[in-house]
Amino acid sequence: MKKILTALLITILCLSILPSCSGKPKTITIYTAAEDHCMELVQEMLDEKFPEYDIQQTYIDTGSLAAKLMAEGKDSDADIILELETSYLEKCSGSLAELDSIDFSVYTEDLVPANHKYVPAVRMSGAVIVDPEALEEKNIPIPASYDDLLKPEYKGLISMPTPKSSSTGYIFLLNLINERGGVEAAFEYFDKLSENLCGQGFTTSGSGPVKALVTREAAIALGMTFHAAQTINEGNDFQILFFEEGAPYTSYANAVIEGKQMDEDVMKVFEYICQYISPKENELYTPEPIFKNQEVTMENFPRNIPYGNMTGIDNVVLKENLLDRWNY
Repeated sequence: MKKILTALLITILCLSILPSCSGKPKTITIYTAAEDHCMELVQEMLDEKFPEYDIQQTYIDTGSLAAKLMAEGKDSDADIILELETSYLEKCSGSLAELDSIDFSVYTEDLVPANHKYVPAVRMSGAVIVDPEALEEKNIPIPASYDDLLKPEYKGLISMPTPKSSSTGYIFLLNLINERGGVEAAFEYFDKLSENLCGQGFTTSGSGPVKALVTREAAIALGMTFHAAQTINEGNDFQILFFEEGAPYTSYANAVIEGKQMDEDVMKVFEYICQYISPKENELYTPEPIFKNQEVTMENFPRNIPYGNMTGIDNVVLKENLLDRWNY
């Protein structure tokens, strides 16, 4: 009888502390739109910190992830969302948890959402990147403004991504709408710029223009600042320029699906991502400040970037309307 009671007690104890007694770790599911190298960093740091969990990341591209969240809402299989553009997180905010445990005071104020439903993770700016040697070979001066890029001497020398498939292209479009007199003026500008593009015109990838500099298909690129700095650090003699309108930018953030904030294990993982992994990723890959008094350590990355007017960057309806109008 004593053996039976002992067995029953062990069974009850195991049930109370599952999954550890069963040998099967608890699964925490992350949907992410981050780059491969960032996903690798996240997985490495989480596995080291939380060996007791089975933490699974699933990559879904930005548009598809936003659509999935809109369709599934609070019934999503995900616990945590990593590095989705804030415009889409704002649109999906009804399915996201309010993050009372996060100290938003440490972040730069322009990136903190009023609803506290997502946490800043990455800011990415755009810049005009030039190959001075390539321009010198053609006796062409380094451009000093967006208007310079429309001059005939730059024909066939410029590369820019299309806003249709690239957030990099979209931030340039929105910035010029805000800075150059509205939608009509901006679209007129890009109609003219299209005549000076190299190759087949606007690239589909945001990294395409800087890659075109490296292969000498272009001498001027409208691309990402961090990508330009990385290629300079790899030995390319490029210059990073910011024109009068300032640097266009967008931001990406992390969130928790509504209801999952009640799970202590999920929140432990999420808070660790915000407090430790995001700063490490900023240091290694995307150094633009998301934290107050954040120090930039990446070599050749510009300090004190003059950020431009990005009013409307969180407005998905505006973005959809603008992209419907884009003809390229």
